[in-house]
Amino acid sequence: MAEVSTLPLPLPLQDRVAIVTGASRGIGRAISLHLASLGAKLVLNYTTSSTQADLLAAEINSSSLTHTHTQPQRAIPVQADVSDPAQVKTLFDVAEQTFKSQPHILVNSAGVLDPKYPTIANTTVQDFDNVFSVNTRGAFLCCREAANRLTRGGGGRIILLSSSMVGGLQPGYGAYAASKAAVETMIKIVAKELAGTGITANCVAPGPIASDMFFAGKGEEQIKMAIRACPMGRLGETKDVAPVVGFLATDAGEWVNGQVIRVNGGYV
Repeated sequence: MAEVSTLPLPLPLQDRVAIVTGASRGIGRAISLHLASLGAKLVLNYTTSSTQADLLAAEINSSSLTHTHTQPQRAIPVQADVSDPAQVKTLFDVAEQTFKSQPHILVNSAGVLDPKYPTIANTTVQDFDNVFSVNTRGAFLCCREAANRLTRGGGGRIILLSSSMVGGLQPGYGAYAASKAAVETMIKIVAKELAGTGITANCVAPGPIASDMFFAGKGEEQIKMAIRACPMGRLGETKDVAPVVGFLATDAGEWVNGQVIRVNGGYV
């Protein structure tokens, strides 16, 4: 009778290096924790939330989460503005230098939303530029860097966060929805441009998620309206989004490419 091995099976992302932008809070934080649970080494990008990023790195580096003592440092916080090409390049450089490996996964979760929810007629040029600088320019710069870096490692995953508001088309979200629509168009094109590299490129587009970003500037009635608009009868949670990103990041998600996946409970 053959012996049954008692050795633990390797985790789906064992020792693969992942960069997560906007990692310190909200959806980015949940994604980072989930990728860590799958075995990934994490570069946790943040812009201003250094305390949250440090705490997240400490949590991931705890043996209770990573289930291993072979690599005491499996997550590092790195400050970088995703709208600055030099800082994006540095983000990838630090990942490579720290973990002695090319990054395998990019998850671009950094994003901003104007909490004033202005109509197009009342959106200032400055606010419009700010939204596009982070949401669209940032996604472009991170995607471009990943497209060049991941090819050196022989394949990988590019996952950009969009928004179901691209389909929802609600008043007050004109600049935001437009900034994310551009990201969705870009991901479909880059997936084709990376043919033959082994890199997949996809968007995950959450619906309303119970997070600081969603609640900012909203009254109780607006929140209730968002809940009524969802067939599941609730707001989404960050834990609803993270496993979808995790699937796309693993080998199991290899056949999903150039797609926009709406994770919204049927919101749109």
